Amino acid sequence: MISSRALAQQRVRRMRRVRAKVQGSTERPRLSVHRSLAHMSAQIIDDVSGKTLVAFRDVDLSDAERKGKTKTELATLVGQKLGEQAKVKGIEKVVFDRRDKKYHGRVKALAEGARAAGLIF
Repeated sequence: MISSRALAQQRVRRMRRVRAKVQGSTERPRLSVHRSLAHMSAQIIDDVSGKTLVAFRDVDLSDAERKGKTKTELATLVGQKLGEQAKVKGIEKVVFDRRDKKYHGRVKALAEGARAAGLIF
């Protein structure tokens, strides 16, 4: 059986491996996704200045938007809302940072929602 410490170390290694390849800039900021068991959040970060330009979470959605939806559908909505906010701020191109998660399920749904809103990555 693998200890929880070993699992945490594996997770950190996966995050570092992804972050070594993904670097946000002023022209193409980084879209970072955080997925927990219950919630999704995403933010667009300019790594040069170290500032968050746009952020959105599923808890920011209204109750009417959340009612009767699965977590995957909520992730798609988060991606769409984040993309809309980014367009307002003049951000069109981003680099996708999935952190230590695989590109499937809710992470993929968020990315597709952001693409549907007009973000290019």
